[in-house]
Amino acid sequence: MSQSQRPQIFIVIGPAGSGKSSVSKAIAAEFGAVFLDKDVVCGPLTEALLEIAGTDPAGRDDNPVYQDRVMDLEYQTLLAIAGDNLRLGHSVVLDAPFGRYLPDADFLTANAGAHEWPDAEWIVVRVAVDGESVRRRVEARGLSRDRWKLENWDEFWTRASAVDCRWTGATVVHVDNGGNGFQRAEAIAQVQRQRMMTTADGDERNPRR
Repeated sequence: MSQSQRPQIFIVIGPAGSGKSSVSKAIAAEFGAVFLDKDVVCGPLTEALLEIAGTDPAGRDDNPVYQDRVMDLEYQTLLAIAGDNLRLGHSVVLDAPFGRYLPDADFLTANAGAHEWPDAEWIVVRVAVDGESVRRRVEARGLSRDRWKLENWDEFWTRASAVDCRWTGATVVHVDNGGNGFQRAEAIAQVQRQRMMTTADGDERNPRR
């Protein structure tokens, strides 16, 4: 398959309130890609599972059932659906934090194999924003699953901002979503510019390049 024919998978990461969804939707529109938001794909089922288990259906960060049993299922479901679309030749945008998995260098390669992803270009888009802006956005959106984050902000932000993506096999680009907030054209320009620079520099990190 030629470079121009290979599907692309954009994995848009960042903490809650960073603007992942806005950036993800902009990329999906620009590249004609399938948009998969973990909370939309798995949210109602996750809440039902947590309620059946006798825990708070909105609990995430402080819910051991979610942390130990449910979260892995969410991500495996998301990655499996991505594989189905990639095999059909569709580019894909994944909108999810992936926080727990980012330090595992082999995570993406292992899961691509497990879910039989075809030859594709892997691009991780890290959405960067300052902590105060994130806090304001999380407060403004008023989601019950964010309650623990706001009540334990220093712990949440210290943990969320310290995680670095160590995945092998992917090009990593950064989108600055701070300042005046999301601007679609600028976000796309940042992604395109960094991808072109990586290609021009002959980056060998992606074995599927």
